[in-house]
Amino acid sequence: MKSFTDKVVVITGAGSGIGKALAIELAGRGARLALSDVDAVRAAGTVAECEKAGATAKAYELDVADRDAVLSHAEEVAVDFGGANVVVNNAGVALGATVEEMTWDDYDWLMGINLGGVVNGTKAFLPQVIASGDGHIVNLSSVFGFIGVPTQSAYNAAKFAVRGFTEALRQEMLIARHPVKVSCVHPGGIKTNIARDARGGAERDIGKAAEGFEKIARTTPEKAAQTIVRGIERGTARILIGPDAYAIDAIPRVLGSFYQRPLALLGRLGMRNL
Repeated sequence: MKSFTDKVVVITGAGSGIGKALAIELAGRGARLALSDVDAVRAAGTVAECEKAGATAKAYELDVADRDAVLSHAEEVAVDFGGANVVVNNAGVALGATVEEMTWDDYDWLMGINLGGVVNGTKAFLPQVIASGDGHIVNLSSVFGFIGVPTQSAYNAAKFAVRGFTEALRQEMLIARHPVKVSCVHPGGIKTNIARDARGGAERDIGKAAEGFEKIARTTPEKAAQTIVRGIERGTARILIGPDAYAIDAIPRVLGSFYQRPLALLGRLGMRNL
């Protein structure tokens, strides 16, 4: 995609973090923005910042795990903007718990948003993106779509699935010769509130984990947004964000499944320090 001028970009989870930064970045590039979040106030706040940059933007309250709501949202965007060119399925949540500890409700909650939200958004908007003649689907996975991590089984399951779903979709678009590029994004540690908003474990444990995450999260949402935009411009299949993403991507390539043993040891030491 050579230019974002007058392109309609749909972003979920646009009220904070990467979604908000991406909206503001694209506002400065002339995009027209359909911005949703489960928190309507946050979505409206992002819209206000985009409008200050001179962009046309509209806020929507949306639970991406609600399939009917996402389908209705796609219809709203078609009416409000005439259809989407770019869809960024960004909304996501975190859950920190072992398989033994986590509840079924927490597991279903995470999978409904992190995987279901990606599938819902892709399916709902794909006809519009194809019809645009210059379309792009961007799905947010994670570096945890490369390796398994203790206490992150549900998150891993969703992010590995997003990666597989997105890579298959890209091949399908190539086979069908549709005018649609597809990218899977794998952020490393990004300075957002996802760790503090996580479910699972005791409040003290979540707080400790969040503090640890914030110490190693080196990439700002703004830098992440710039990397994603560059990836869309180039039609990049796999967009890695941050030097840690490149390092983690290399681990299973070099070590194979052996990486699990030292990671388990680090996990045991970390749990002792909580």
